Parts: sequence; structure tokens; C-alpha cells
Amino acid sequence: MAVRLRDMGVDVIEAGFPASCQPEFDATKKINETIGEEVEVTALSRMVKDDIDRTLDTGVKSIHLFIATSDIHLKYKLKITREQVEDRVYTMIRYAKDRGVTVEFSPEDATRTDRDFLLHVVRTAISAGADRINIPDTVGVMDPFRMRDLIADVVSVAKGRTVSVHCHNDFGLATANSIAGVMGGASQVHVTINGMGERAGNASLEEVVMALKKLGGFEVNVRTSMLYETSRMLSEMTGMMVPFFKPVVGDNAFGHEAGIHVHGVLENPETYEPMTPEEVGNFRRIAIGKHSGIHGLRMVLREGGVELPDDKLRIVLEKIKEMAGDGRRITPNDAIEIARQLGNA
Repeated sequence: MAVRLRDMGVDVIEAGFPASCQPEFDATKKINETIGEEVEVTALSRMVKDDIDRTLDTGVKSIHLFIATSDIHLKYKLKITREQVEDRVYTMIRYAKDRGVTVEFSPEDATRTDRDFLLHVVRTAISAGADRINIPDTVGVMDPFRMRDLIADVVSVAKGRTVSVHCHNDFGLATANSIAGVMGGASQVHVTINGMGERAGNASLEEVVMALKKLGGFEVNVRTSMLYETSRMLSEMTGMMVPFFKPVVGDNAFGHEAGIHVHGVLENPETYEPMTPEEVGNFRRIAIGKHSGIHGLRMVLREGGVELPDDKLRIVLEKIKEMAGDGRRITPNDAIEIARQLGNA
């Protein structure tokens, strides 16, 4: 998958959390050895000296350091004060920078952190030498308007450093919040194929890339024609199915059944498709069901080698609508068989 991401043009690959277990260490090391000269490979690490050492032992030239900054995390998880967090941020970033690597810093649960304290921690990280600042919406509680404003505030104190966003999808807003972050000045977005991740998942690479390209007019390095195949590749590797209605890479993302839609798409796809299936490596699918019209049915039958006049097409269509109304899923083969029976009658 790392090789695939490299070939797609992804800028940075976070290969793993090496200090968490031996398999993560081995995988990160292998990924870095395989593609580390061609794309930036980074690895996640807590702000603990031993963890940093373990992470850099994989050979990566980039490290992603994180520590929670929200009061709820400080009180119940870390059990330390704000002052202790600030001290660790400075000391551990400085330690990593002294090892000669690129450092990205994440104040975990940033979106529930007191704004003034968050900006203070960002300034501390920059003074210690952090190269990139990532703002995680760790439990997905932001909306796009607040996310844009927050990132604009972070950018204002970032002194030209790259600012990044990392959005979770607990309320279904990960893609929207990621785009809002870019509108606020972020120039890097953390994403995952198929939106995979903790709980409800993370921002989806395919959704974020296409929204930035088609709605925002941004240039991205990702080869979008590889999106659908890559999505299916990960699905097969993990056994986690891609939802039928998932944007961009779902099997129905370019599916049309309603007669009005099918008629428009057959005349000009732009009538009902905001992007082409070819752009993302997906396929247009004309479905047959109770909402179908004569134009879509004619195309499906024609592709099956069956031609009927309009009067007989309407008879086939009524039969299909009757079957579909009883809850039956109608396939193109069903439609072709009905048409052939009528044609032979």
C-alpha cells in the first residue's frame, strides 16, 4: 500500500507508530527502506525520549510528535499541568531537531483546547524548531466555520511554517472540516484511504482530494485516476467493505436509476455528474428499477444486444417497475431476459 501511495503522488506517508510494538517498528523500517528516497516517510511518536529514539532507529528522516493539550486530557489521561506540557513540547522537539530530522508537532485534542493556550503551545513548538504544525480535531467536534477560523488563528502565529489539519469523522464532517482548514490557510491535510480510522474514521483521501480539486480549484499531486482501484485494493486487504453510496469510490457514486437523471446523463454526463468517473478510475452504472425510464432501459438492452421498438420497451419497463415495486432487485440480465421473452412472443 505504501508503494501504491507513492505511485499515486501522495506527498507524505505516515508509516506507523514504531514505539508501540515490534510489528509497527518493522513495518515502518521496511517502508522507509523501500520508498524513503522517493517520498517523505514519517512516523508517529509520543513526546518521550525513549519513544523518539525508537522511532528514529527505523531510519526515518521525519517524525510526527504529539501530546495532548486539552484540559480534559491533561486532567484525566496525562495527569500533568499546562506548564509541564509546554516544557515537554519545547524539550522534546528540541531533542528531535538535534537529531537532524523534520519535526511535525500535533497538540492532540487541539479543537477542545483553550484557544489562548493552544496558540501559546504552537509558539513554543515553533521556537523549539518545529517544521510543521498539525491541528487535530481528535474527536470530530468542529464545524467548518469554526475550523476555518481556528486554522487562520494558528497560521497567524506559525511564522511561515506549514500548518496541517487532521480531522475525525464522528459527526460526518471530516471532509468538510479539512476543506475549511485549507480555506483557513492550511497547506497539508491528513487523510486515509476510504476514511479508515478510529471510531467513525478520518477524513477520506479520495473525498478531500476531489473536493480540493473540483470545488476549490487547488492543484494536488495525487493521480486521481488511481483512486477507485486503490480504494478497492485496501478494502480487499483489510476485509472492510466500501459503502455502496460512498462518494467518489462507492459503486453507486456514478450510478443512475431515475429516468430523468439517466436521460440527462446519456445526453451530457455533466447534467448529473459533478466529476467524471474516469477522473477517479470509477465507472458509470445505469441501474434498472422502479424509477427507471425508457432511455436507460434502451441503453441497457442495447448493450445486451437487444433492440425493441418504443411500444415494446414500455411494456418491458412496466414489467420491471412491477417487479421492483415488490422489493426485487432488477439486474440488467433480468431486463434483457424479459425483453427477449417479449420479443419472441
